[in-house]
Amino acid sequence: MSKDCLFCKIINKEIPSEFLYEDEFCVVFNDIKPHAPVHLLIVPKKHIRSINDLTDSDKDIISHLFMVAKKMAGEKGINQSGYKLLFNVEKGGGQVIFHLHLHLMGAWK
Repeated sequence: MSKDCLFCKIINKEIPSEFLYEDEFCVVFNDIKPHAPVHLLIVPKKHIRSINDLTDSDKDIISHLFMVAKKMAGEKGINQSGYKLLFNVEKGGGQVIFHLHLHLMGAWK
């Protein structure tokens, strides 16, 4: 955990947020500035700064994030119509919060 990290504070319930899903490895909540009708953030509980900071020991976490994304797409009813999964990497790639997170976006008409 990083003491100044917004997502670490959300994970530790220091900042209120409604979790749509939680397990021992990650949490899922709505993006507060959505870019789609459904826009969820899938955030590992382990503080990993960005994709560039992944190590071989993080392979299971990354795989788990994708499986949770699949599950959440089904729960939100967008698994058949289609959805987008996105990692922003570093400032030049659009990353604003430096705690790895996977965007799940969909439900466009």
